[in-house]
Parts: sequence; C-alpha cells; structure tokens
Amino acid sequence: MADEKVLAAQKWVNATYSMVPGYTKCPEDGRTGWSTMFSLTMALQAELGMAPLVASFGPGTLASLAKRPDINAAEPNVNIKKIVEHALFCKGYWGGDGTGSYGLATGKSVMALKNDAGVDASNGFVSPKVFKALLSMDAYISSPTGGTDTVRAVQRWLNGRYFSRSSFFIGPADGVYSRDVQKSLMKAIQYELGIADDQATGAFGPGTQAGLKNHTVKEGDSGIWAQLFSAACVFNSPIPDPTGESNVETTFRSTFDSKLTQWVKAFQAFSELDTRDGRGDYLTWAQLLVSTGDPNRSTSACDTRFQITRPRADALYKAGYRQVGRYLFDPPGSTLDKQIKTGELDDIFAAGLSVFPIYQDNARRLADFTYEQGFQHALNAHACAEGYGFNRGTVIYFAVDYDATADEIASNIVPYFKGVQAGLANRSGRYVHGVYGSRNVCTQVSKKTDARYSFVSGMSWGFSGNLGFPLPPNWAFNQIKEFKFIYSGDSFDLDNDAHRAGSDTGQNSVHQQVYPSAEFVKYLEKLFPLALQFTAEKGDPVELVMQYGRQKKYGGPDWAALIGWPNPDFIKFANARGAALLLEFKDSNSGYMLDAQHLLATANGHYTKPQSTKNIREVGAGDVGGWGGDLMTLYGEWRRDIKAYPSGYDYVQARCAKLGVISSFGFNDLIEDADGYLLGRRVQNGAHLLDAVREHYGQGERDAGALTRFRDFFEMRFGGSVDNVVAMAKGMLTTMSDPVIVGGRAFLTQMSGGDGIKPPELLGDKELLDFCRGFADVLHDRALQEANAKGL
Repeated sequence: MADEKVLAAQKWVNATYSMVPGYTKCPEDGRTGWSTMFSLTMALQAELGMAPLVASFGPGTLASLAKRPDINAAEPNVNIKKIVEHALFCKGYWGGDGTGSYGLATGKSVMALKNDAGVDASNGFVSPKVFKALLSMDAYISSPTGGTDTVRAVQRWLNGRYFSRSSFFIGPADGVYSRDVQKSLMKAIQYELGIADDQATGAFGPGTQAGLKNHTVKEGDSGIWAQLFSAACVFNSPIPDPTGESNVETTFRSTFDSKLTQWVKAFQAFSELDTRDGRGDYLTWAQLLVSTGDPNRSTSACDTRFQITRPRADALYKAGYRQVGRYLFDPPGSTLDKQIKTGELDDIFAAGLSVFPIYQDNARRLADFTYEQGFQHALNAHACAEGYGFNRGTVIYFAVDYDATADEIASNIVPYFKGVQAGLANRSGRYVHGVYGSRNVCTQVSKKTDARYSFVSGMSWGFSGNLGFPLPPNWAFNQIKEFKFIYSGDSFDLDNDAHRAGSDTGQNSVHQQVYPSAEFVKYLEKLFPLALQFTAEKGDPVELVMQYGRQKKYGGPDWAALIGWPNPDFIKFANARGAALLLEFKDSNSGYMLDAQHLLATANGHYTKPQSTKNIREVGAGDVGGWGGDLMTLYGEWRRDIKAYPSGYDYVQARCAKLGVISSFGFNDLIEDADGYLLGRRVQNGAHLLDAVREHYGQGERDAGALTRFRDFFEMRFGGSVDNVVAMAKGMLTTMSDPVIVGGRAFLTQMSGGDGIKPPELLGDKELLDFCRGFADVLHDRALQEANAKGL
C-alpha cells in the first residue's frame, strides 16, 4: 500500500536533486525500497559536496559526516535536516513536518529509532552511524513475517554493546537471523578476543579459530563469553528434537544454565558432533558460527567426481567412510568424466560402501534453473538411475552449484525443483528428489517442493545462502572439506561429508525389487484375516482393522466421541496371534515416514462417518479426525504466534504442510489426512481394504494412487473448488450445530494455542476467511502440482 509521506519524500528528493550530475531518481510510488534510500543517500552526498554521487553509504559518506557535528535542530543545512525527516518517514517513524525544522517530533522519532535498535537514545541527534542506519532498509522492530523476540534481544544487545567500535555499524533489530547479523556476532567475538577493530572483518579466520579454542564455556559460567555463546545458540534455534515432533528453542542469557546445556546437547546431536556433553567447546563454537563447522572433524561420508575402483573403495572403507556420493550424469562437452563407470557400483558395494547418487547438469548459472529444465533433468536423471539399476525409493540429489540469493531461489531455484518433482512423478515416482546447495537453498527447496533430504554445500561457507542460515532440518550430508585422499601410492580429490545418523544412507545394492510401503501393506495383510476370523461373519472386519491400527494414540476418550472406542477384545485376540502395532511406515511416493495410527484413525473417521451425499460443503465428525482437526490445532498455533504473524494467510502459507517446519499441521499430516480420507472413502464405497491399500501405495511397478493423492483429495472431498475449501474450513472453525465438532474445536485450539486465545467462532469474518484462504491455496497448489506432473 502506498504511503503519502513516503510519496512526499520521493517527490521532494527527485525534484530537488534531479539536475545534480550522477543523481538517480527513485520511483514515485509511495513505497519504501532501496531505490528511495539510495536517492536520499545521493542527496546527502550532494549536500556534503561529494562527487561523484554513488548509491551507497560507504566510508566516504561516513567520513564527510564525521567532519561536522551530529545532525540536530541546530544544523545549518536545512536540506540535510529534510533528508533526516523524510528518511524517518520511509523507516516508519514520524519525521515531523518535513520542512527541515527538525522539531520536537523529529527528535523524539530519532530517539525512538535508536531505542528500537538498542543504542543510546538519550538525545535526538543523528550521528554518522545513525545516519547510515537511517538510510538503510534495516528494520528495528520485529518483522511481521517471522521475526522473534529472542533473536531481536540479541540484535539489540550487539548494537548497544559494540556501537562505539570503529568497524561496527548498527545492524537490524527485526528478530530475523541473517547474514548481516551473523557478521555482527563474528565481529563481537573478534573484539572480545582482542583483535584490532580494523582487522575484525567478521570472517572465521585463523585468529578467530585459535582464540575460540581457549574459550570453552560450560554450565555455571557467566559473563561475556557465556553471552556470546548464548547468542550463537539463539541464532541456530530452533532445532528439531530427537523425535522430530517439536522444536527445541533457547533464549538469550548471561549465565550458562541447565536449560542451555540441554539445548546444546540437542544441537550437538542434531549436528552430528563427536562431543555430546552440552559444553561450548571449539567444535560446538565452530558448528554454531560457520557452515563447515570444524572442517577437520571425522566424517563417515564423502563424494567425488573420480571413479571408485575396488582398491579405492577398500581404502575408503578402511579410512572410516561408509557412504560415497557419485554422479549419475556428465553433460555433453564436459571434460570431467565424472559419471559412474561400468562395474563401479559392484566395486563400491563389495567393499562395504553405499552410494548416494548426484545429478548435475551445469547448474552454475541462474539461467540453468527453470521449471522446464527441472522437468527434463528429472526425466534424464530417472533414465540414468534406472539404467544403473538403482532401487525404487532412491534419493537423487539435484545440484545447485550456485550462490542463489533469496529472490533467485524464489524466482528460479524453486520452480526448477517443482519441475524436478513433476518430472520424477511423471515416471511413476520411482525415485525421490533431494537437493544439493547452500543452507538456504536446501531449506527453501525442501519447504516448497518436498525434497526428502538435503546435501548441504557447507564447504562454500562464504555463500550468501550459508551465512546467516542454520542447517536445514532434513540435512543428510554436509560437505565440509576438499582434500587429496592418498593411499598406497595413489591419490584422488575427495570431499569430506558429515552424515546425519538416521537419515539417507544411500544404496548398497541395485536391481532389487523394493517397495517402500511394503511394511504397511504386510501389516494390514496380517490384521485383516484375523479380523475376519474374529468376527466369524458378524461385525465389520474393516472397522476392527482400523481400530487396531489407531489403538494407542487415537483410541482414548477424545477420539471415542468422534468414532468410538477401539474393540479391546479384538486387540487382545490379534496380539495373541502375533499381531503388533505399527507406528510408522515409509511413504512410497515422498520417501517420508508416515504415522500409521493417524492415517488409520483418519480412515476410520471417514469410513464410520462418511460425508454428506447431498451437500459436499457439510462438515462432520469424520473431517475432525483428519484435516479439520489439524486445521483447528493450526489455528490455535496462529493465535499463539499472532505477534509474529498478524496475517492468518501468511501463517498458513509459512507453517501448513511445509517440510522442515515443525507445526501441528505438517507435511506428513496432510499426507495422512489425504490418504486416510481416500482409503476410508474407497472402502466405504465397496472396495476391499487390502486392494485399496495396495493400489494406493503402488505395490508393484504400476503407478501408485499416492502420486495424485492431493489432487484426488481436493477433487473428491472438496469438489475441486477453492471456494469450497474456504467455506468448509470456515464451517469447521465456526459451526455451532454439531456438539462433537464444537467440543473438539475447543479442546484442540486451546491445546495448541494455550488458554486465552480468541476462539475462531468469535474472530472477525475477514480475518478468519484470510486464514481459511491460506489453507485452500496450500491444498490447491499441491493438487495442481500433481496434475501438471501427470499431464492432467
């Protein structure tokens, strides 16, 4: 939305300086942006008598300002005071009357800005460093799209403590961890190590590394090093807990207490560090501060462009390696000859190693990444992998060997990977896509395209996508060091890769008949005959199987009101005959682990309480057991996090069904909601339970129904209409006619949001519809992606 004060600033600066040589006009659109700040910066340079004018507030501008007193009401140059006033408007502060009078309102606004940034706000004067901050796009209040108070507390502390150091400048205080914030923390560490201001560059150099080796911190410590270490922990928080079901967070503190110890232990485990004792040793400092961590730590994985012969494979195994990354393809014109050679896989497997395949077709320029190229690369990668005989479910890592910015990730990288996703689905989803790239590339691609695992190019620690970003939650490999591997007179270039236990282990065989979801199919194949035997032609064996499958997590009183209690006699009967509860299984399409209990509880709900055949928009208890219940808990979380996400639409877009984002309505939950509905409905309409499950998860080489699960869910439950989804979501959150839904909603929203949140039925219509529209767009986008993949 255009702002009249910003528009006035743009018109004034353009009218006043358009004839000055070198000045660049900004758009007159009433929207603050770098172009406006650059124009105001050049205006300041013109008033300071500088030439040539440049769109940058650099050392020259700073030095020229330092020759005069801090800007205040007594400043004789009226235009400089006008620049301050207009810049304040552009930063969201009241700048006064805009005439250059620099009145009381202007002084108070300067003080407010300095206070927000965390620096001395005892007067309303603009020092050179404050002027630099004023003419930046940095924000000093929490960002409405993800800023946190914990990060902002560190940002303000850094600004306040180090503002007087000559090489330190006011950084953002918006609650968002970024490259600039990371560099500020590194400079702070360097200052405290005694490194001279002019040598404190914010780089993790030898001097910084040597100094940190003498500053191990532990529980009970306090003071500056405990604060700096705590700050680094905040910037890497939250992290997934060992179960993967919640976030482990920490706050900024001056004393290393037991809570910080627990967080550090979780971080050390998540990062696969050798030490897991909760102390801040050098290994942990390095992992917190730079994408390689300590590049000399031991690793169990590696990758190379060179052929792994049997002697090389044996030497790698003897050196402690267990996984090796190799390339599926070498593009025409390449001289690297890096693709897997005939017989190489046999040599690797015989030595006890496994292989994780990498696909790279140039991938070094932004122009290499489009949806169309991603689709074609996926088809080629599928053909190559199938030619080598890689088993169904193998993760192929598609490379981004390019330092993509956040804007470029959105404009090119994500569309490329949507093409990859569609291309693999077009070939029956035999293979699953992973991503190789910077931390931010991996994180965003995983969120937006469901990449199963990330292979992080941590060795490129200077990449903008590595500085200021934590490890992606789904990281499997992290490339940390390139060196020459030497053994028995031979040598070749090798990259050391940290490997996360419990993630992708690569493949240790090829040409095997592997069905990722076979465990779930066998589970039901065991239960169904027992249910038939138990009922002896009386009762419903399908109901018993679903009840058995949800018995532990979804069998209590909260679910009994929706779909009844599980039959305890059948549970005892089945257990006595060798049945055992299955908690999770691998999805044949995405490669992710699914919660078998949630899926079967959802199927049970839709089977027992089928939807209305007269009015598709009518919601019922069966929906609460699936998507409706998940939407209720997500609503509670939004109201809990309302300060960081005022917009319900933005919250749903950021948190609903996104990989690497811990929420009550995660990616796995949406899969389970869709699959549970589709299986429940198909069986309710007469299909045999086992046939429906085998068909859905692709038992055999035929196409699996799971390849179009979101499209089918969107079409069958919501009539293929975004407006229907919005209306049904609103109905689920506001209806008062069904006591089961009303009671479930009160319980679920408070469980996730806490006491005191506003119930959805009392929320304003526009605000609630915004939230519901977010969910509708999430579901529609996924349905559309599947339709495009299959050419539907």
